[in-house]
Amino acid sequence: MIYHIALPGDWMAAQAEGVYTVSTRGRSLATEGFIHASDSLEQVEAVRQFVYDDLEDLLLLEIDESKVDSPIVREIPPGADQEFPHIYGPLPLSAVTGVRKLTALPPRR
Repeated sequence: MIYHIALPGDWMAAQAEGVYTVSTRGRSLATEGFIHASDSLEQVEAVRQFVYDDLEDLLLLEIDESKVDSPIVREIPPGADQEFPHIYGPLPLSAVTGVRKLTALPPRR
């Protein structure tokens, strides 16, 4: 199981199009070259804090790797100290086995 943080509007658009092609906030598969994902909920939280900390309305896509047709490569992004899975192609909706609300933590003081 791998995970991807999605904006509700992006997920709704994917359901209409039949495929998900958002890499990360403000970046598409076409511009980034891959879709960012996480191996663990700890990685998800780190990404949420780094990229989406100012948003409260987020979804967590749970993805079955065996149902993804595109290569999934684990790489260390610039500035990171651990590998993250990158999906090098569109994400078929059939690979998404669960979607749930991702609740933001309260702002830090």
